[in-house]
Amino acid sequence: MQIPVEDIIVKKRIRQDMGDIPALAESMKRFGLLSPLVINERNELIAGGRRLEAARYLGWKTINVVVLDIPEKLAKLEYEIEENIQRQNFSPDEIIRATKELNQMRNPGLFRRILRALVQFFRGLFRSLKA
Repeated sequence: MQIPVEDIIVKKRIRQDMGDIPALAESMKRFGLLSPLVINERNELIAGGRRLEAARYLGWKTINVVVLDIPEKLAKLEYEIEENIQRQNFSPDEIIRATKELNQMRNPGLFRRILRALVQFFRGLFRSLKA
């Protein structure tokens, strides 16, 4: 569900260091909002403070949210903590492997480029024969 960014109420939060908001904003600009914010029925932010700040940085007028009925302060705090704890960064080995695969896909070797060119040539040839 989309709601106006300005309608989201941010009360006292545990996270004080928002980190690199411009980098997150660039990611959201490129890939969109991958996980919606979580708010309660009174539009109070429960989870997604960094994403909200990045959306504001980008000048977004609306943002995707999930509304949960969490009236108690204890439960809201538990959700905020859980969202920030139950995530796992890539290990250094995983980052290396992901970067290597990404570079291989972006910059295929000579053999792959030749193979792709041949496939495209024959596809074009067969299309022209069908016409």
